[in-house]
Amino acid sequence: MLTPPNSFSLNTNLVDLHNREIRPVHLEVTGGIITAIRPIDQAQAHGYVLPGFVDAHVHIESSMLTPTQFGHWAAAHGTVATVSDPHEIANVLGLAGVRFMMADAAHSPIKTYFGAPSCVPATSFETSGAVLNADALRTLLAPEDGSEGLVYLAEMMNYPGVIYQDPEVIAKINLAHSLGKPVDGHAPGLRGEELRKYVAAGITTDHECYTLDEALEKAELGMKILIREGSAAKNFDALHPIIGTHPALTMFCSDDKHPDDLLLGHINQLVVRAIGLGYDLFDVLRAACINPVDHYGLAVGQCRVGEPADMILVEDLTDFKVLKTWVQGQLVAQDGQPLDTAQLSNPSYSEADLPNVFALGTVTPTNFDCRSSKHVQNGQTMARVIVAYDGQLITAEEIDTLPVEDGQIMADVAQDILHIAVVNRYTPGRPISMAFIKGFGIKEGAIASTVAHDSHNVVVVGTSRHWLAEATNQLVWSKGGISVASRGGHKTLPLPIAGLMSPDPAEQVGAAYAELDQAAKELGCTLRAPFMTLSFMALLVIPALKLSDLGLFNGDAFAFVNTEVE
Repeated sequence: MLTPPNSFSLNTNLVDLHNREIRPVHLEVTGGIITAIRPIDQAQAHGYVLPGFVDAHVHIESSMLTPTQFGHWAAAHGTVATVSDPHEIANVLGLAGVRFMMADAAHSPIKTYFGAPSCVPATSFETSGAVLNADALRTLLAPEDGSEGLVYLAEMMNYPGVIYQDPEVIAKINLAHSLGKPVDGHAPGLRGEELRKYVAAGITTDHECYTLDEALEKAELGMKILIREGSAAKNFDALHPIIGTHPALTMFCSDDKHPDDLLLGHINQLVVRAIGLGYDLFDVLRAACINPVDHYGLAVGQCRVGEPADMILVEDLTDFKVLKTWVQGQLVAQDGQPLDTAQLSNPSYSEADLPNVFALGTVTPTNFDCRSSKHVQNGQTMARVIVAYDGQLITAEEIDTLPVEDGQIMADVAQDILHIAVVNRYTPGRPISMAFIKGFGIKEGAIASTVAHDSHNVVVVGTSRHWLAEATNQLVWSKGGISVASRGGHKTLPLPIAGLMSPDPAEQVGAAYAELDQAAKELGCTLRAPFMTLSFMALLVIPALKLSDLGLFNGDAFAFVNTEVE
């Protein structure tokens, strides 16, 4: 008699998260389903089986990898599923971008659960490549062909639209509720009465808390708190006490993970840190493995009879070294390395298959003029400056004195005040939006990216108009990517899928990204993740001061402001 595929048995120590106990068992898997868990007398010498980890909120596009490539390395670190918002590619390509992600994810070794992007465009204060209204979202959440729709309405970033009952925003939320699907939140710093209105609209999660008091207030209102630790936004240190106070409301997420970081670890890193701080083992593992499955209703096994064998074998319960990862009973990773079997092979793409839109032509330094409105020829002016913080998405506003030469407001490298520009990639000939930024530390040169949340225009930071143009043109010629321009030479990582992702293997993309990360730091940049921080400088829904292709934007007032101060 032939053994069905994805069938095996093993004696192991089972970490039973529902009964909060560890016991030796004989576990049987038949056809990818756990068919028996029987007690045995003797504890095993080493190794523990437990449900696999779940990333409760991630934008796969931010890894610069396709879903399949992301999945290979997430599996290597014990992740068996992700709750993924394809918001980034949707802002570039609309429904076609979401469907590209879904088609690619069908080849992934892990389970990828997409949400319907709620904010395309994210705001009316920027130019994106697409618009998704409530009718478009219905085609994703409840397809007319009767197929299973996407599992949730992704992060509702337009919290003013929720609070003040914008008809289109409310229509999207009501659509999700009518279909019995959860609605994700995104409300950094929202407190008090406005928060209560936001929660009353039926929004159930938040991954944007950056202080413990904020997280506790939201948890008391019943919101699930996602502790985020990505490549740029790192909130674990501030929020981890909520694991102890509200374990049933806690989940872990990466949100945005760059490729070099993904090669090193994923949700497993948060588990190790939380255990190291002394939190209860079962509370931590429920946050990492069970709470996202329950909240989103995911078809992910939890190490119980009759459920899919979505599980991991770890060496111990301190360092959580992942020895094996199974998804639906298929071994997909072993000893910290992905297994690339024929069944899990990557889809191959020709250049014609790669979806993109990039209408921007070559630019010159004069396109980056930043004229003083006060008609100062040679002297000084007062200007608003964005202050970027390492490891945070939030920024501050600072008023600084800047030099003016021949009517142009100049950067002041000695004060670490640089030029920042956002260049519209969708409509040729648009004026370039200019402002100033502090916190990057670049001494000479520029860095640029089309991974620029949320509309993914070109965002570039540099010491002069010359270098802004040089870094931007690298992306014009590659039709998207990330770049460094300096006297030492120019470097570019092309991202031909929507200007966001590469079809290449994760190891190759990770090595190329690490090279550009190092090149940026050789310019003097002091940020741990220069390109990830850069990508959030056009994210208008995160306070306080950001820049879009339409102008300098105050996220607290939700309105444009002038660069120069009267």
